[in-house]
Amino acid sequence: MRTANITIVPAALTHNLTQVKKRAPNAKVLAMVKANAYGHGVAAVLPALKQADGIGVATFTEALEARQLGWDKAIGLVEGVFSAYEWQQAIDNACSCVIHHTPQLDWALENVPAADSPARQVWLKYNTGMNRLGFDEKTVIEAAQRLHDVGYQLILTTHFANADDRDHPLNATQIQRFSDMLKYLQQHITPSVEGSLCNSAGVVNFPEHHHDWVRPGIMLYGSSPVIDQSAIDLNLKPAMEFSARIMAMHVVNAGEAIGYGSRWTAAQDVRTALVSVGYGDGYPRVVSDDAYVCIVDADSGTSYRCPIRGRVAMDMIVVDLSAAPVDIKLDSKVVLWGAMPHVDEVASHAGTIGYELLCRLSARPKRA
Repeated sequence: MRTANITIVPAALTHNLTQVKKRAPNAKVLAMVKANAYGHGVAAVLPALKQADGIGVATFTEALEARQLGWDKAIGLVEGVFSAYEWQQAIDNACSCVIHHTPQLDWALENVPAADSPARQVWLKYNTGMNRLGFDEKTVIEAAQRLHDVGYQLILTTHFANADDRDHPLNATQIQRFSDMLKYLQQHITPSVEGSLCNSAGVVNFPEHHHDWVRPGIMLYGSSPVIDQSAIDLNLKPAMEFSARIMAMHVVNAGEAIGYGSRWTAAQDVRTALVSVGYGDGYPRVVSDDAYVCIVDADSGTSYRCPIRGRVAMDMIVVDLSAAPVDIKLDSKVVLWGAMPHVDEVASHAGTIGYELLCRLSARPKRA
């Protein structure tokens, strides 16, 4: 049977959450599980994240899935709701919502939840420089006052545009704007306004600005959120292994080319393996000649780094077995990403980021 596997490692998720808590010991943690938990599967990750104070999702459908799976702590809808009807659904399912523009504000003011409802806590989005979602300096104050007047508990929130690069000049601007606004709201509306500034990169790069809530995402899944430190540097462990099997082996003679477009030609006779995975499973079609996989010897457990040769196809790839023993067996395990190569490394060979590779895995691989 053709085999491509996605294996989730719950212990790695728990470990990574512990690293977040160590870095932000005084902040509550909203663990981001949007986009099917960054491709890992919500059902697979929620038990491992039970020590988080809440989870963050992008859609009400994602929130409802988490509730149906038994998650009974806070759920934050980080884009808010998309209609008055969905606002009522959020109330009914004990969700706390971001409010980032006037229609959402109106729905919240027209339909105020009961005093003991988790939906009484709202995340008021302030645009500090990302220029996607959020109220500006004047309207965020007006929105905060109106929400407070009818009994909402407020968390002022914003989103970094460049937190992965500690030295980017916009970071200081966003931090100052956020800090000034939070102070203003606490002084002029209510001291109980909380703050949430940091995503994964902010957790790492700006420890003095964690405020009341941090919102880690990619670092929970074992990838680095910053440009100058690897996942290993940050003591993060990959929560996913993507693997397949050797389906056939051949010798490609010197002068012969491999695959669509004949983009790689053998300079000498080369032992090759065909691996039962391709872009139809979620492995990137376009990777550089530096891309490699690790083939695991079934007898010794030793891993061998083997480069990909030729173009990635929908259903298979070809790898060079020169670094592997001559007796490597058919059906040997092939690691596409996991401990090695790390998904961030594969992403670098594909000219993208680990987030994208994790989120665009298809439904075809078997999950465990």
